[in-house]
Amino acid sequence: MKTATFRLLPILTTIVLAIAFGGCQKKKAQDTPAEGSAPVTETDIDGGMADSDSGKAMGLQTIHYGYDSSILDSSAKAALKANAQILKDKSNLKVQIEGHTDDRGGIQYNLALGERRANAARIYLVDLGVDGTRIETISYGEEKPIQPGHDESAWSKNRRANFRITQQ
Repeated sequence: MKTATFRLLPILTTIVLAIAFGGCQKKKAQDTPAEGSAPVTETDIDGGMADSDSGKAMGLQTIHYGYDSSILDSSAKAALKANAQILKDKSNLKVQIEGHTDDRGGIQYNLALGERRANAARIYLVDLGVDGTRIETISYGEEKPIQPGHDESAWSKNRRANFRITQQ
């Protein structure tokens, strides 16, 4: 038994060191930001700040939805067309679309609605010619409001799908 443990020790040590030091290398940003947007740094991406809600997503825009809906209106479609062009121009860019809801409705219902919203945006982008392997989706439901409050002004801002850059 001790012999097996001593044989595994170098292997386990190698695995631990590979995990610990494997993520330490940083890549240089290769793309330039969209006109009028703030430059996106690796720190922004690693820290989760490179998103359309913060304005640090190379010009990608957050889209909004009506109450209890995942249907894309003309404003959302226009924003998604602009987002598709940015994604086509920056072929190395990968994004995560985050679906959000307001705080009305149950937790499970809102998670499902946020998922439908994120997927609706993803499907539209793919239909516009963006490679679907570059787009992930996630739902946060009501968990990450951008606007606190319990009135229509806050709710309308929280019913959204925002774009987070995950790779440049």
